[in-house]
Amino acid sequence: MNEQDYEKLLNIETAGFQYGYPKSVEYHRYEPTPYLALTQLFESYILPESAVVVDFGCGKGRVPIYLHHRLDVAALGIEMDAKFFVEAEHNKEQYFKKAAKKKKELSFLHVLAEEYDVRTQDNVFFFFNPFSVQIFRKVLANVYKSFEEHPREMHFVFYYPSEAYMEYIRYETTLELSHEIKLKGNRNPNERICVFALYV
Repeated sequence: MNEQDYEKLLNIETAGFQYGYPKSVEYHRYEPTPYLALTQLFESYILPESAVVVDFGCGKGRVPIYLHHRLDVAALGIEMDAKFFVEAEHNKEQYFKKAAKKKKELSFLHVLAEEYDVRTQDNVFFFFNPFSVQIFRKVLANVYKSFEEHPREMHFVFYYPSEAYMEYIRYETTLELSHEIKLKGNRNPNERICVFALYV
């Protein structure tokens, strides 16, 4: 299926880009994760048991809604931009008008990523370069704090990971690379998804 087919299936509108510049150099402009990348990811990667996914910089809500639909997992989108947050909430309403009833949580929060209080059930974190490595450090520190208080296996999924993120992970964290998925039909080496794990 192409992008339009997925949007129709989910009854949402998440396509498009954020033109111009974001309000802060620390936060990057909106660009949705391609459905094709998400499809390829879950052809070879399996979420942990009782997965609760947090998408940092969720924009209009594509990734949480897609995961909720395809895998019936709990998903939470974190978005700092008020306009995108409203659009994500609207997309959730539209999705539930058409989607079969599911028991898992699907929600969005309008908050800065570094101010999000990581919950004890959160165990999968999704990133598509939503902010600078400085913000990423703060977000990861919050995740580690939650891990220390309530140890559990955690997964970190990075689509099109920046070199700054990768260097920080490689040299300053204990995350272990578990999957590296090079997306089909792309010559750009950055067109990949890297999954890291934090084990108890």
